[in-house]
Amino acid sequence: MGTPSDEWPVRSATRATAGAPGRMNEPGPLSAPERSCPVCDQHEADALWTKGVLRAVRCRRCTMIYARPVAQEFASGEYYARSAVTYQLSPDKLEGDFAPVRFERELRLFRARCRGGAVLDVGCSTGGFLSQLCQRWPGAYTVVGTDVASAALDHAERRGIPVVRRAFADPAFSPQRFDAVTFWAVLEHLDQPRACLRRAAQVLRPGGHGFILVPNARSLAVRLLGSRYRYVMPEHVNYFSPSTLRRFVGLEPDFRLVALSSTHFNPVVLWQDLVWRREAVPEAERAALLRRTTGWKQHRLLAPARWVYALLERALGRAMLADNLVAVLQRRGAASPDAFCG
Repeated sequence: MGTPSDEWPVRSATRATAGAPGRMNEPGPLSAPERSCPVCDQHEADALWTKGVLRAVRCRRCTMIYARPVAQEFASGEYYARSAVTYQLSPDKLEGDFAPVRFERELRLFRARCRGGAVLDVGCSTGGFLSQLCQRWPGAYTVVGTDVASAALDHAERRGIPVVRRAFADPAFSPQRFDAVTFWAVLEHLDQPRACLRRAAQVLRPGGHGFILVPNARSLAVRLLGSRYRYVMPEHVNYFSPSTLRRFVGLEPDFRLVALSSTHFNPVVLWQDLVWRREAVPEAERAALLRRTTGWKQHRLLAPARWVYALLERALGRAMLADNLVAVLQRRGAASPDAFCG
């Protein structure tokens, strides 16, 4: 059990009626109700959050927060195949995802560790990150994306991104070896995240890097809002804190943890979720907000506000209170002399 300082704000939301606007729908079939902790594999856990169809528990042994049970549509990927059409491919989401500033933090972090080579983006969606990587450093990288959502992969291919249409954890995924594997906002969605961590170690060359970005379960937003925070949602089935993410990546002996940091802060989301008591934010509204915020980041007249915002985000990051956590891993073993990542 955690110390008192590790306690989490507990909030409950009333159960939604199916299909109500701005609400979480009733679940389909559920996975095994006794899902074990994705970090320490123990079953003993205490109820923490109830929000719509989400039932989140906290592991008594390692304090990891995770959904139990998980709706089958999330475990199988069926939900993401369906939502790709309504959300990932919506005009607002595409405009936001392909804006030049959309992946600026991820690109800066990635570029510092990997200057070229073969890159695999797991959960690439419509290909926004890989597209930016190729546009900014033409010829430096060969890229491949994979996702469970075929419609999103179709769009990525139309943007010139090669894709693999096979589950990443499948042993027959790809014979190729990579210099870098990225999981940008992916592991929080996976019923069995450890299988993907193992697979990443298998497909990386010695000395190559893995990059993991997940929501921060100890962020300022979660501390203030608890389950009222919009990203406490049924499709997020894992909620990592700095300590549980560190422990999680330590499960794979072929990886060493190079860096663990906290990044991103959206004050608009925090303000809206503080003021508006809604169980869920519709996908269309989330996509529209992404489009607006990426537009604000590019507006010349807002430069002074962006400077203040950057200072605030940096301060929250240093305190490990920003919205997301980022772990940088390195594959153990001697890198080849011509390795790009090392």
